[in-house]
Amino acid sequence: MVILLLGSGGREHALAFKMLQSPICSTLFVAPGNAGTASIATNVSINPNDFNAIKSFSIQEKVDMVVVGPEDPLVLGIYDFFKNDSELNHIPVIGPSKLGAQLEGSKEFAKEFLVKHKIPTAAYDSFTAATVEKGCKFLETLQPPYVLKADGLAAGKGVLILNDLEEAKTELRNMLVHAKFGNASAKVVIEEFLDGIELSCFVLTDGKSYKVLPTAKDYKRIGEGDTGLNTGGMGAISPVPFADAVLLEKIETRIVKPTVEGLQKDGIEYKGFVFIGLIIVKGEPIVIEYNVRMGDPETEVVIPRIKSDLVELFQAVANEKLNEVSLEIDERSATTVMVVSGGYPEDYDRGFEISGIENIQDSLVFHAGTKLENGKVVTNGGRVIAITSFGNDFKEAIKKSYQNIDKLNFDKMYFRKDIGFDLL
Repeated sequence: MVILLLGSGGREHALAFKMLQSPICSTLFVAPGNAGTASIATNVSINPNDFNAIKSFSIQEKVDMVVVGPEDPLVLGIYDFFKNDSELNHIPVIGPSKLGAQLEGSKEFAKEFLVKHKIPTAAYDSFTAATVEKGCKFLETLQPPYVLKADGLAAGKGVLILNDLEEAKTELRNMLVHAKFGNASAKVVIEEFLDGIELSCFVLTDGKSYKVLPTAKDYKRIGEGDTGLNTGGMGAISPVPFADAVLLEKIETRIVKPTVEGLQKDGIEYKGFVFIGLIIVKGEPIVIEYNVRMGDPETEVVIPRIKSDLVELFQAVANEKLNEVSLEIDERSATTVMVVSGGYPEDYDRGFEISGIENIQDSLVFHAGTKLENGKVVTNGGRVIAITSFGNDFKEAIKKSYQNIDKLNFDKMYFRKDIGFDLL
C-alpha cells in the first residue's frame, strides 16, 4: 500500500514511525517531512496546502491513502477536494470533511456544537469589530481571569488569559479592531474561566463508531512551573495518572459518545482523529476545545503506546468498519520532552547543526523542526526534537528522556526540566 502523509513536525515523524511498522504499508511518502522522516520514508517537497500538487503526485505515484497530520489542509477542505474529484475519490483521506474541520477552524462553531449536543463546556459569547463594546460589557459580567479566544486558526497562539479587566478590554480591541491575530481574530469568543487540571483525550472515529486512544497531558508554557508564553507544547506524558476508571467513564459517556453521535445527527462526515481538550473541575470533565487532528507533542507519547497496526485502523476508518477491529495499548507510561530553539516561541535562529542524536539509547527520537543540509541535521523550527521514553510509570520514563537529552547539543538549545512536575 502506498501512503502519503502530509506534514513536517514531530507528530508526522511519530505517525510515520508507527505506520511503517505495518506490513500493509509498502511505501510511505511524507510531504514535506523533516530530517527524521527522511531517514525512514521518502520526503516530497510539496506544501500540504497545495491540493493541485498533491493531486498530481497522488496520481503519478498511485497513492492508496492520504493521512493528514496538521489542521490547515483539513480546514481548507482536502477531504472534500479528494471526495469531489473523479480522479481521486477512490483514495481515502484520513481526516474530517471541511465542515467537520470547523470544530477546530472556528471556536464559535465548536461552542455552538457543544451547546447543541449538551456536552459540558464553559459559558461563552462571541463578538466582532462591530460589537466590540458589547464584548467589553460582557467582560464586566465575568469574574477574572478573562479568556479571549481568536475564532480562527492562530497556530496555537490565539488564546489570551488575562487577570485585569481593563487589559482584557484593551486586548479584545486589539484582536477585533487591530487584527492582532490577523483574520483569525476577526471574531473573538469570550469564555468563562474554569479552574482545574487539563487533560487531552484522543479519539479515532469513522463517523459512526470510535476508539478512545490513550489520554495525555501536555505542557504549553515555555517556562518551568508553567510560566511564560504559550508554545505549541514543551512535553507530554501518557497515560495521565489522575485519569482513573471513574473519570474515563465520565469522559466517554458525557463527551466522546455525544460528540460522535452529534457528528452523525448533524450529517457531518468525519473519518479521522478528534482531539478533545478537557479541564477537570472537581472531578467533572468539561470541554475547553476540539482539535481535528492529533496534538503535538501528545502524538509522540500516544502513538508509540498503540500496539495495534495503525494502517489497519486507518483502513477500518476509511471503510466505516472501525467497530470490527481491536485496539491494543501498551500498559507502560510514555513521556516526551521537547528540545527547542533559544528564543522560541518568539524570534529564534535556524540552521544550527545538531549533534549527539546517534548517541541516544533506549528512547525514541522524533524530529520536529529539523532539515538535512549537506548531509547534516540542522535546526529548522522553534520546536526541534522530541525525546520519547517508556517506563513503568511516568517518573521512570521522564528520567530516561532527560538522561538522553544530555547527549544532544546545538547552539542555544533549551528544554523544560520539570515536565510532569505537577503530578508528583
